Amino acid sequence: MKLFYRHSGAGKPLIILHGLFGSSDNWFSLAKVFAQKYTVYLVDQRNHGQSPQSDDFNYKLLADDLYSFIKEHKLDKPDIIGHSMGGKTAMNFAVKYPDQLGKLIIVDIVPKAYPVHHDHILDGLHDIDINALTSRGEADTLLSKQVPEPEVRQFLLKNLYRTSEGKFQWRINLQAIDNHIEEMGEGMQYPGLFRGLPCSLMGRAPIILNLVMSLLFVPYFHRLKLLHSTPGIGYRQKIRKSLPQQLFLF
Repeated sequence: MKLFYRHSGAGKPLIILHGLFGSSDNWFSLAKVFAQKYTVYLVDQRNHGQSPQSDDFNYKLLADDLYSFIKEHKLDKPDIIGHSMGGKTAMNFAVKYPDQLGKLIIVDIVPKAYPVHHDHILDGLHDIDINALTSRGEADTLLSKQVPEPEVRQFLLKNLYRTSEGKFQWRINLQAIDNHIEEMGEGMQYPGLFRGLPCSLMGRAPIILNLVMSLLFVPYFHRLKLLHSTPGIGYRQKIRKSLPQQLFLF
């Protein structure tokens, strides 16, 4: 599968992988900062953004998509940042293909299974009749019945676009994501060990809980640099703000 990507800058290659329901657009502003020292590749994973859609969707496929992307573009051991779903993709890739990457930065996720908590989001997105939709405002109103947080709705509705005929469409493959949402909560898919130095940057939980969670890396990543941002409101923004400094020093 040929993945859509945006690239900028010059230097060592850096691949950034977005999370579930996200796209390369989510990292556009930070890519400008990273591009000061890197050739940055913002990649849309399958069933997201402008990459191809498929009925099949799991972490093994996402890891192999990443491998194919690196080989297609002849990238020599790129550094990889993965957020949430993208972090799980990157971890599986690192364990399966340990010689194919340089630095690994995992944001806001650890190598374990997570309970799925996206049912209300999927229900809300399905409640939007894409064929009858007349405006983004209407979509926001419909989605608010299941997703009350305005910032979450704004993020989700970035996946909505108008075709050249003026009709609304989803950039995400909503049905495939729904069909495979349980698989998105699964843990690591491969045995093995990445002997490089992964960096885990987490900010939602208190520091002591993050330290406990970091032990989950041990079976796959014997070396770990654990970074923290301040937990609480706006922690995602704090994480992203600290990423360039952490990567340049890492």
